[in-house]
Amino acid sequence: MYEKVYQQDMRTASRLMRDLEEGLPEARLEMQRLYPKTGKARIIGVTGSPGAGKSTICDCLIRHYRKQGDKVGVVAIDPSSPFSGGAILGDRIRMGTHAGDDGVFIRSLATRGHLGGLSRATGDVVAVMEVYGCDPIIIETVGAGQSEVEVRTLATTSIVVLTPGMGDDIQAIKAGIMEIADLFVLNKADRDGAERAYSDIRMMLEMMPMEEAEVWTPPILKMVAFRDEGIDELAEAIAGHGRFMEESGRLYERARERAKLQFFDLLQEQVEKHLKSELESSMNGGWQDRLARREIDPYSLADKVLSNVLDSKDKGQ
Repeated sequence: MYEKVYQQDMRTASRLMRDLEEGLPEARLEMQRLYPKTGKARIIGVTGSPGAGKSTICDCLIRHYRKQGDKVGVVAIDPSSPFSGGAILGDRIRMGTHAGDDGVFIRSLATRGHLGGLSRATGDVVAVMEVYGCDPIIIETVGAGQSEVEVRTLATTSIVVLTPGMGDDIQAIKAGIMEIADLFVLNKADRDGAERAYSDIRMMLEMMPMEEAEVWTPPILKMVAFRDEGIDELAEAIAGHGRFMEESGRLYERARERAKLQFFDLLQEQVEKHLKSELESSMNGGWQDRLARREIDPYSLADKVLSNVLDSKDKGQ
């Protein structure tokens, strides 16, 4: 499977992404072979509140990079369906104009309860897209507010999209996604209140503490994305930030953070599987009823399950 992905077989790449999202063991084996070939692509994260225009900006970026001849990957994180657990696919529909372009690979992923605005499979899907030949790769988060901070670790450049008329909303989200921005995009800048919003963002940046002498100051870019206004300036700012990251050595630091995030996500996934298996076997599947009837407490149960897992591992050695 790995060889076909490397040879840019889209059907194989899509199947591998699906298997990774489902957590199939065979897919993990393929990723072990694929991993050494990754880590060089430009990854652009786009986050912000619902309705800010993230999908429209992603659409503009796709067109811009395609004009340059780049093969573009897009990972659109959608809310999970409450019934199937799968992605609702809203972003893929909105970017449907690129569906027939072989130089654009769009994949929708469901959050499936994963916090941080991403799906647990996001890093793996990005890796598959890179081996497939995509560069840049755009990640659009689900758009759920200030908890969407993981994208900064995955992305080379993180873009926070805001709109006029936010008022006190800037203060409300300042402790969250506002602090992860490498670039700010003030979209819908033709609306009333654009200058006020621009001033509010700049004031917030001036109040943020600067810990190092050599630091990147996030620019604030005005756009009217649905008219394609400001896209050239945004692309140049992305390129400028990429150069800064490489020249300052922060690109490697970001890569270390990304590797750590991916490792602990995988570790957590494996631990959860072992704990759930032990829980079902030791309690015969009746643990939820016993907790609900207060026959046992969750604290003692958690200690018991963890102890049993560790003991079984020791005996296996």
